[in-house]
Parts: sequence; C-alpha cells; structure tokens
Amino acid sequence: MDIKKDITELIGDTSVVEDINFEVSNIIVYTKNKNFFLNSSDLIKSIVNKEKKRVEVRLDPSLLSDEKDAEKEIKKAVPEGADVKEIWFDRERSVVYLEALRPELITAHGKKTINEIREETGWSVFLSRYPLIKSDIVRAIREMLYSNSKFRRKLLNSVGEKIYNSKFEVTDKYWVRLSALGGFRHVGRSSMLIQTPQSTVMMDCGVDVSNMREPVPRIDAPELDLSKLDAVIITHSHLDHCGFLPALFKYGYRGPVYSTLPTRDVMTLLHLDYISLGNKTNQKPLFDVNDIKEMLKYSIPISYREVTDITPDVRVTLHNAGHILGSAMVHLNIGSGYYNVLYTGDFKYANSKTLNRADNLFDRVETLVMETTYGGDQDQQPSREEAERFFLDIITKTVAKNGKVLVPVLGVGRAQELMLLIEEWVRYGLIPEIPVVVDGMLWDVTAIYTVYPEFMNNETKSRIIEHNNNPFISPNFKHTVSEEERMQILSGGPAVILATSGMLNGGPSVSYFANLCEDANNAVVLVSYQGAGTLGRTLQNGGREIDIELNGKLKHFTVNALIYSIDGFSGHSDRAQLERYINDVKPRPRRVILAHGEESKILALSHYLRKRFRVETLAPHILDAVRLK
Repeated sequence: MDIKKDITELIGDTSVVEDINFEVSNIIVYTKNKNFFLNSSDLIKSIVNKEKKRVEVRLDPSLLSDEKDAEKEIKKAVPEGADVKEIWFDRERSVVYLEALRPELITAHGKKTINEIREETGWSVFLSRYPLIKSDIVRAIREMLYSNSKFRRKLLNSVGEKIYNSKFEVTDKYWVRLSALGGFRHVGRSSMLIQTPQSTVMMDCGVDVSNMREPVPRIDAPELDLSKLDAVIITHSHLDHCGFLPALFKYGYRGPVYSTLPTRDVMTLLHLDYISLGNKTNQKPLFDVNDIKEMLKYSIPISYREVTDITPDVRVTLHNAGHILGSAMVHLNIGSGYYNVLYTGDFKYANSKTLNRADNLFDRVETLVMETTYGGDQDQQPSREEAERFFLDIITKTVAKNGKVLVPVLGVGRAQELMLLIEEWVRYGLIPEIPVVVDGMLWDVTAIYTVYPEFMNNETKSRIIEHNNNPFISPNFKHTVSEEERMQILSGGPAVILATSGMLNGGPSVSYFANLCEDANNAVVLVSYQGAGTLGRTLQNGGREIDIELNGKLKHFTVNALIYSIDGFSGHSDRAQLERYINDVKPRPRRVILAHGEESKILALSHYLRKRFRVETLAPHILDAVRLK
C-alpha cells in the first residue's frame, strides 16, 4: 500500500500537494495553496472516513507569517481571560503551541479563534495548559522538544515510513510471543517484550530501588536486541515501571517511547530526582542527564482511546488505568486483528478523588496481563469511606495533642490524592487550618497535575476547567525544600507532612521520621505498599528499635510515635477488585497472565481465577517466554 499516493489521488488536484509527511501514523499534507489550506476540511473528512487514518493539512513553512507578526495576531485573536503565557513556534512542522492558563476559553466557541489564527498567520494551532504552580520541569521539557523540531519532524516521519512502507502477512507461520524481563513473581523492575516475526515492542522498563542485587530488567535476554527494538510503551511514571528507560538510550536504543503526556512529564522529573538522590547517597546512578534528554527527544505522547499504529503489525490504544495521573492500560491489536493483548500496568478498579476507575470495555482481548500487587487471599482493603474516616481521626487526635502527622508517600498519585482530601476537610471545617507540608519534589509533581485536568475524573476536571477553582493551590499547602524550612516546621505547632519516599527508604521522609519518631504525640501513617527490607515494612511488622543512617552515620532510635497503616488509599486494586475486574472486563479474555506481585500471592490468585472463571492462567518466571498464539 502506497498511502501517500492514495491520499494524493483522493485529493485529486496534485498541484495543491507540496509534500506529504508522516507523524507516526498521522498523515500531514503540506500545501502552498492557502485556499486549499483553509477550505479543505470537508474533503479531508471524506479521506479520513475512507482511509481510516488521521489526515491533516498544514501550510508549507515558506508561506508562514513571521513569528513576531504571528504573535501579534495571536494575542489579538485570543480571549483575554485565556491568559496565554507562552507561545512556541515550530516552523519545521508549521505548528504554533499556545500555553494558556485557561485554554478552554480559546475553544469556547468551537474553532472560531483557532481558524482566525490559521487564516491570519498560516500557522496550525496546538493548545496546552500552563502550570498554575511554577514548574521548571514542564518548561524544560517543552523547550527541549521545540528546540529539536527539525529532529522531531525527521523522527516522526521515519517512524511513519517504517509503519506504512513495511509489508507483513499473517500466514500459518505468524506468531505472537511474550517474554518476561522483570516484575514477574516480583514487585519492581516491570518490563516485558511482545514479539512477532515483524516487530519487537517493550512494555515498561522499570527499576527496583529496594533491590540492590537485581535492580534492573533482564535486558541480557537473548530475544532482546536494542538495535532491533521497534518501540517502548510506558504505562505510568512510577520508577518501577519507567526507571530504567534512560539507561536504554545510554546502551544504544534510538526509537520511539510512547506514553501519555502526564507520564512523560512526571517520569522525567522522577528520573532527575533519581540521579540527584543517587549523588547524595554516593550510589552511582544508572544513567545521566544526557540520557534523559535523549529519551525526551524520542518521546511520542498518545491520548486515551487514540488508536495508533506503532509498527507495521502492532496497533496500540491506551486506556485509563485509574492508578495515577496519566496511567494507562495498553491494548495491543496485533496482526490486524490476528491477536489482542491487554496489559493493565498498575490499575485501580474503583473511583478516587482524582481519577475514574480503570476502563473495562474493549473490542477484543485474548490475553490479559494483569498486576497482582494485592492479589493475596487476605488482601482486602477497607472501603474508601473507612480509610478516610480513619485518616481524619488520626489527624484530629494528633493535632489535639499538638503533634505532627508524617505521611510518607510516593511522589506521584498518593500525595495528590491526600492533598485533595485534606483540602476538602479544611474547606468544610472538619480539621483546623494547620500547615499541610508538601515537601520538595511532591510540589513539582503537583505542578504537573495542574497542567492536565483532562486526565482527572469529571468532578475534579469540572472544578478546575469550568469553575476555575484548582484545589491543588489551596493556601493551606506549604511547600518546603530546604533544611531550614523543614526545621521550622519541626519546631512549630501541629502539621500534616507529606514527603517521599513512601517506603521510608530514602528522601526527606526519613529525615522527618528521625526527628519525629521518638515523640509519642506524633503519628506516622503508612499509606503505600511497603517493600520487603524497607524501613516502612519493618515498622509495619512492629519494629520499634530502629537504626537509621543520617549524614553518613548510623543512629539508633526508639520509636514512640504511633504507627498506622491505611490500605484504603492505595492506587492498586485489592483482591476483591481484581476478581471483579476479571468478571467485568469485556470481552472475557481466554488467558490471564499474572505479574507484579509477590510469588505466593500470584500463585494463590492464579489457582483461584482458573477455578472460578475457567480461564487459562499463567504465572511466568523472569526470562520465561510464552507463545501467545
């Protein structure tokens, strides 16, 4: 199939076609005919309906208005309340990016404003939201991408050329195989390969920060050749799913990385934090800043439910996973309907303050690869209502004693969920207006949350977009980054302190814990999964005589603070939710492969699912290869 020739023939008048480029599987028609640029929408719609591909017309870069003149026209056309903060021009692709505090006002009257800008300047307009909280990382990522526009145009086109110009045929020798590289019968370093005779696709590429012996995926597996790896898909930004990705580029991978926009931004922040933490603890990081920059150059964002060809025989659709902002389930349509795989990544099959529950309706699913973090027989989390009441009671009682509540949290997801909850309690007068400390990197992550409300549930999204009331910028939230600021909090009155890491195995939460743990008026609330061997797991198991290394010296502490565990805020599905998901997912898969769980829990769940749902269940070991068809 010569898709460029087909598009040209469908347009009819070849004189209006200056060039046709690919942006992955999207087709961009460049023209020097301004009338065609402005008035071809009906024709393009008919072509899209016929070819089932996304097609867009842009004006040739030689005919675009000067950037300064275009900026004047843009500011004239855009409604004042939209408050455009940044304008980025990508002349290579004939695109201008507008970053506004309220981009929804630019589209309030349909495409009127966008069309006005196109008509006056020739530039095609892309909109994005400017962070309400100052974010150096969001700006740095966007600046990095725009400054490499020539490279990006070439990259996107080369991926598209490979998709459209490579032929494949499903014969009796066609096959689909899954290889387990990490995160099987184990929590951490999640990674797997999906392979066909035509393609090799990696899903997730994580590290296990609590495992010094085997912290990374088995990239030495014989079936993995980085020079032949076609694509990497990242489900979400937690390091156990993306932490090894920059190292792939260090070792020579030079191909596309697909994820949602929030995942791209947050994982970049966490990669930088990983390097910073490694330098502070004299542990050599697996990669450096240059590897992160290289990774960003190859990043390709995908929206939920946007069907995208990523290789000649693999088509991907990302679906909401309900775990953290931008987290995605990955649906792969392989061989034009030959076989369909759904990989859940980490997922939550229940609504939360920030997110809707994970999607469960798909066109086809033959194999489901599902996480089982809380898949054990006894892993029944309390209801969300119970968890909230318990947490509110802890805060109320601790504040009454003039104490402080330390909540060690993961950098992404749990912290923002609790921020929304506490903001609501303060707003309704259920707790006094005490400082809610959001330490260091958590604030940077929250800044990214203010950029992407469209990935949140309807209630929170409506509050931010329709009512211009963003709960993440409540005056009760206090941002701290320096030791001096932290000591002021510790020497002051009651406070709730949210700090990383969630397992107390590094980061400022350990320092806070050391300063608070010997005072019986204080409380420590564990709301995350506590990995084996971490300080959090020790406390969870009742340990109260603790040794902590601070500033290179080992110090002993007797823990008098009250230690609580609350499972109900987890971003993972518990046992009942995992069972309910298997029952509700449509269509019912023929095979379930279990991953991302402790071995005993995986085996118990595997046996139960096989018996109850009469489906084939598998629990591969790392380095196992499973022929799916």
